[in-house]
Amino acid sequence: MDDLVRSGKVLYVGISDAPAWQISRMQTIADLRGWSPLIALQIEYNLIERTVERDLIPVARELGLGVIPWPPLGSGVLTGKYRRADLGEQTAASPAGTRKSVAATGGALTERGLAIADVAKEVAAQLGRTPSQVAIAWTLRNPGVTSPIIGARTAARLEDNLGALDIEFDAEQIDRLERATAVDLGFPHEFLARPMVRSVTFGDVKIEERV
Repeated sequence: MDDLVRSGKVLYVGISDAPAWQISRMQTIADLRGWSPLIALQIEYNLIERTVERDLIPVARELGLGVIPWPPLGSGVLTGKYRRADLGEQTAASPAGTRKSVAATGGALTERGLAIADVAKEVAAQLGRTPSQVAIAWTLRNPGVTSPIIGARTAARLEDNLGALDIEFDAEQIDRLERATAVDLGFPHEFLARPMVRSVTFGDVKIEERV
């Protein structure tokens, strides 16, 4: 890497699955030393896994990194391919390395994950679309997301996935998806959002939020 920096060639650097503090530290060091900055962050993000909304997506937006989420379909759970019966089979009948075992060990194939998949299927039925398209379209609503990583194995699945690009949700559909998938932001985010804390911090000052 040092040779590339000395040569003056353009170097594009991304990072995957790292803590927000580490990303911020690396970006600061790169800025101070005149190195090529980080430009992309690859993270797990989908309707089932939203905890990255606490710090990772905000730090990416603040530092100018494009967010590249994996896997937008929740290891296949959000396509509707799994059922409750699969929960009991995931240990005995799912050899290591199979797609079902990956979904189970990765935390997507759970009762909560299946409940979220049910909501995605209901919204898809309202729209006349597939659950896969709904799941991908939802990730694209986040202004911090550049493009999700799709893993279509056939041309038909690729075409289906690309159909997410022209989905438009109405307010009720967004509300259903948000309520079904919401996660606690934790400290200090929820603390700072409390009315009393905001009153003490800002008084009567009104600050317009970024969009």
